[in-house]
Amino acid sequence: ALYKYIWGIVKNKHCHLYRIGGVEDHLHIFSDLHPGLSLADYIKDIKLASSCWLKESGLFPQFSNWQDGYGAFTCSAKERDAVIGYIKRQKEHHKHENFYDEYKRLLTENEIPFEERYLL
Repeated sequence: ALYKYIWGIVKNKHCHLYRIGGVEDHLHIFSDLHPGLSLADYIKDIKLASSCWLKESGLFPQFSNWQDGYGAFTCSAKERDAVIGYIKRQKEHHKHENFYDEYKRLLTENEIPFEERYLL
């Protein structure tokens, strides 16, 4: 139900959702970004609307809010299927690697400089 709700937000922003998936502590949303929309506003709108929906729906009683910040990556059209596959395999993937380690690995693999103190 949450994924369908987020898909509706993405659609209303005139973006195309390729894949959404995740586990208990985070989501991966793979979409394009409408040229008239900033990434920061896009993420803010998704987090705000889905946060309200989560609290009102009662489906996730432990949910209080999304964490501050977000990670965003770009990919080429050639990489699209690989990214979709990666998101599809989230449950299996996270049997072996937690979110923190996954995020650090993605930053490192994509040569994005970071300071660990700002990750969580």
